[in-house]
Amino acid sequence: MRLRLTPRDTTFFDLLAVLAGHTVTGATLLAELLGASRPEREEIVGRLTEAEHEADDATHQIMRRLNKTFVTPFGRDEIYSLASALDDCMDAMDEAGHLIVLYKIDELPMAVSEQIQVLLRCAELTADAMPRLRKLDQLPEYWVEINRLENQGDKLHRTLLAHLFDRVADPILLIKLKEVVDILEEATDAFEKVANLVETIVLKES
Repeated sequence: MRLRLTPRDTTFFDLLAVLAGHTVTGATLLAELLGASRPEREEIVGRLTEAEHEADDATHQIMRRLNKTFVTPFGRDEIYSLASALDDCMDAMDEAGHLIVLYKIDELPMAVSEQIQVLLRCAELTADAMPRLRKLDQLPEYWVEINRLENQGDKLHRTLLAHLFDRVADPILLIKLKEVVDILEEATDAFEKVANLVETIVLKES
């Protein structure tokens, strides 16, 4: 570990943990959405939007603090990128929930539930990892597992696309379903980006 001669503002670790916690809420609400009726879905998406707004607020807090802090725990650009990537995770999940309601999709393929379970696990691991940035502790296991989950998500995505093109005769419904599974895949990719950024930070700071 490099010797640091100047004090650091460690509030960033708490703010990143709060932001990552909102992604767990988002993934949990997405899972809840799948088994809900149409009226229930609208209420759940309302809560998902609230969580997305809270994630935006947490992101803005990090950006504002970056502008006011002279010495940061690690690279200023890295903190910015990490916060932005976490916000991207939340944005993608929020978009997926809204599309399901907006497009009035009554039934989704079973594999969509598996996609969301992958997302939920990614969110939980990420929320657990953010506080450990403070001491750069036990983080390799985190990014290795996220990369494995992203690979699993890729396979699910390919399988889902093949299923949709093979089984869905209605072209409009096909477009709607494809958009949902694509944005869920983007959310998984966003979690992998977070993990890759954490890996870069650990390698630079160790």
